[in-house]
Amino acid sequence: MKCIFSLIVALGMSLTIQLAAQNQPVHQLRIYELTKKNKEVFHERFKTEAIRIMNKYDFNIISVWETEFEDKVEFVYLLQWETEAALKKGWEGFMADQEWKDIKKVTSAKYGSFVEKIEDRTLWVQDYSPKKKF
Repeated sequence: MKCIFSLIVALGMSLTIQLAAQNQPVHQLRIYELTKKNKEVFHERFKTEAIRIMNKYDFNIISVWETEFEDKVEFVYLLQWETEAALKKGWEGFMADQEWKDIKKVTSAKYGSFVEKIEDRTLWVQDYSPKKKF
């Protein structure tokens, strides 16, 4: 009986830990390798157009950076989402947004390519992280 009780407690704790993890925010790190000739136009488009449209789809941009790495210009930003489902839904909405599609089409026709490569990383906060939400 004692063994069964211990097993029930262990399973309950495991379920509690899993549910708590599901309630933790999900972070997303995006790294874009930019074309050097269009770097300034990219920044302007992101600042004035992309962020405004992203806000319609509940993007929570924590911060943005630029770096040079191995002679490449990179644009990096960190997002925070309530859940993985919210992350997926947000990106689906943004990528399907007709206004964003039109902006990309017009600016690409005028300036050429902006982004050579995109890296996308989903980050899960660890229980010992000093800060779980930003």
